[in-house]
Amino acid sequence: MKYCSSCGHLLEERIPAGDNRHRYVCTKCETIHYQNPRIVAGTVPVWEGQILLCRRAIEPRYGYWTLPAGFMENSETTEEAAARETLEEAMAEVDLKGLYTMVHVPHIDQVHMFFRAEMVDGTHGAGDESLETALFRPHEIPWDDISFPTVKRTLEHFVEDMDAGEFPLRVSDIRHSIRKKEGR
Repeated sequence: MKYCSSCGHLLEERIPAGDNRHRYVCTKCETIHYQNPRIVAGTVPVWEGQILLCRRAIEPRYGYWTLPAGFMENSETTEEAAARETLEEAMAEVDLKGLYTMVHVPHIDQVHMFFRAEMVDGTHGAGDESLETALFRPHEIPWDDISFPTVKRTLEHFVEDMDAGEFPLRVSDIRHSIRKKEGR
């Protein structure tokens, strides 16, 4: 950020009084501009023992396979975001069966939340952000072409849990590298 959204003046990065983290603070009106993690919500959609994946039509990771997921919008719940993203990316309606994985990705200020889901009728197709969609049995998953570490981790857990017949909530984090910003 460079300019204050309240008054338009320049911002500086500093620790405001009474805080313990660097924030963007307006040099004129003193408005503090907080930046918080973004939530990615998605599903692990299943139809008759097969997992629905989408092949990405957008960057990053164009052409790689992923679970249907995307950024949560204001005024929606994580469940609503997961179902919406599944409909948008895979043209599939789902019944959510509960939160399955929550993966913290602090180096890019994100939290990825995947819900177990049963497809309503097995219908799916490529939405605007997908090249194609396909149902995969666990042994058919294209592991070398999975888009993101959070998706791969979720799929690995899911395949393991399918065999066990139990789906506990899995909470973890992925830390590739900690960003270093000047002055921190």
